Amino acid sequence: MREGVVEVSPGRFRETFGRYFEDFVVGHIYEHRPGRTITDTDNVWFTLLTMNTHPAHFDYEFAKKTEFEKPLVCSPFTVALMVGMSVSDISQKAVANLGWDNIKMTKPLFPGDTLYAESEVIEKRESSSRPEQGVVTVKTTGKNQHGDIVCTFNRTMLIWKRGCGPMDD
Repeated sequence: MREGVVEVSPGRFRETFGRYFEDFVVGHIYEHRPGRTITDTDNVWFTLLTMNTHPAHFDYEFAKKTEFEKPLVCSPFTVALMVGMSVSDISQKAVANLGWDNIKMTKPLFPGDTLYAESEVIEKRESSSRPEQGVVTVKTTGKNQHGDIVCTFNRTMLIWKRGCGPMDD
């Protein structure tokens, strides 16, 4: 049997995801893979679904007149992708997201760029009101295919302890 799998009955296995509170170590960095190449369609759909009608995201003629000369990936899409890329590793066993802080867009992303993400554990503590859970804060960093940092943010989550949550069924 390999890591990340539990035997649920003889000869039957179930893949597991995420980390329990006890598995997080302050200072550890978790690389989230695979990366994600952002297409023009992804960007336009997200932009329109969220009613973000700034033409820099979907009007090529307008975008030509900007300093970038081409459409930008909608910044909330970048954040959403980074969160999504991290779920199977760091928040699959979360009870709830408690908040995002210090979101910084440090370099633009464009359709055709590939986004990679990693998260560093920056704080971990027992929950004062929920003994079966703990609070974990990570700093997530997004990089493009060239290794340039395009976005960072801190995310705080309430995480189940081993043996306490619905993931243990």
